[in-house]
Formats: sequence, C-alpha cells, structure tokens
Amino acid sequence: MAVDEAILEAAGRGDSPPTLRLYAWAPPCLSLGYAQPYGDVDLEQLEGHGWQVVRRPTGGRAILHTDELTYAVIGPNDEPRLVGGVLESYQRLSQALLVALQSLNLPVQARQLGSKSPANKAPNPVCFEIPSSYEITVAGKKLIGSAQARRKDGVLQHGSLPLHGDLRRITQALAYPDQATHQQAAARLIERATTVEEILGEQISWEQAAEAFIEAFSGTLKLDLTPGALTDAERARAQQLVEEKYAHPSWTERV
Repeated sequence: MAVDEAILEAAGRGDSPPTLRLYAWAPPCLSLGYAQPYGDVDLEQLEGHGWQVVRRPTGGRAILHTDELTYAVIGPNDEPRLVGGVLESYQRLSQALLVALQSLNLPVQARQLGSKSPANKAPNPVCFEIPSSYEITVAGKKLIGSAQARRKDGVLQHGSLPLHGDLRRITQALAYPDQATHQQAAARLIERATTVEEILGEQISWEQAAEAFIEAFSGTLKLDLTPGALTDAERARAQQLVEEKYAHPSWTERV
C-alpha cells in the first residue's frame, strides 16, 4: 500500500509516468477499506494463521490477499484514461479488465448496478460478497474486486483477482457475533464470489494472468507500457509511508 501511494504522489507531481503495477502478497494479508471498522478483524484468528493486516487508502470492505494477482492503475488527474468521476473511469478501466480475463477464456461481464440496488446497501465486512458498478462477474459471481481513491495529486485504482484457493478463508480473520453467523457468511461468500480456478477447472499462474493484464491494458487503452523499477525517490517515500502510516496503529486502527 505504501508503494502504491508513493507512486501516486510521484505521478501527481509529474516525476513518474502513469503506472500499471502488478503484484502479489507474502505473507497473506487482510486489507481493510479506508473507512472500515478495525473491530471487524478477529485479531486472535488473524495472528494464529500468520496473516497480516493493513488499511487501504481506498474504500470498500475487507479482502484477504493470497493466491491472487493485485493490480494498481496510478496516474495524474488529467490522464485521459482516469479523467471524469469514479464511475466513468471505472467503466473505462473495466474494459481492459474484461479483455484481459476474456483472453484467459473466462466468460466475464462488467456488472452495472443501479443506485437503488439492495447490493449497494447491504452491510457486510467482506468485499467479494457484494459486486459494485462495473466490477467483473461470471454468472453473477464477483471475480475482481476494485476500489478507487481520487486525490488532488492523482488517481489510484487497485483491485484483486483471486486465482485459486478457498475464498471462505477470509471469514476466519473477521469477527462475527456467533458461530452461526460466521457459517452463514462463509456460505454466502462462495455463492456470490468465485476464483479463476473455479471457473476454468484448472489453475493458471500469476505470470499468465499478469501477461494478460499487460497486453489488455496496452491494447484496449492504447498504452505504450515500458517495464520499470521503482525510482530511488519512490522507494524512499514508500519506506517513510510504511513507518509513519501503513505499519502504524494510528492508521490501521483509526476507525
């Protein structure tokens, strides 16, 4: 999360180009949305599994980052692919996501929900249980969870593509009032969300998924993508953000 924000600041100043970042997590980590209560976390269970916890700079609900590809699209506010409101830019970026997943033989669609949809109002600590407008689904099940932050210095949209594994694992890191509620939440999750492996009947590698994202973003959004490492300034700023923000209770536990 600190690297995403460091790139966002640099891109907003014009010191770094608009960026498509693809990454994975080790060890697994539970990320909370910007305004999600820290009380949603079952710390004893989280620590028992050896998982970590972080708060994202974007909204939404909890995601357990493991066995997935995470993407981040970062750029200044005047970047043509990011201009407009949240839904407008979501829709634009979702076209690249659709093409990437279709190239992996996934029968995906971008689900558009009306503002009065019950799904928009249902309180739930789990991101993948509730699709939002223009998020990617297969047969009504959510496949990619995305969230966006728009700031004066730029735009960050990142999201998670579960490649394989049991999506119900996240419920082991969240607090529920009783065991029955926990079991119901786990059952709802596998009814409403899915993984690439579940759809295809076989696993694909992180590298396969990453290559599909690179080709789709390049072709669909007319981007000339050039591989690159973090600059020294981005790396230093990311480390500062870790120490002062993302690894600090004043940020993680603030809600």
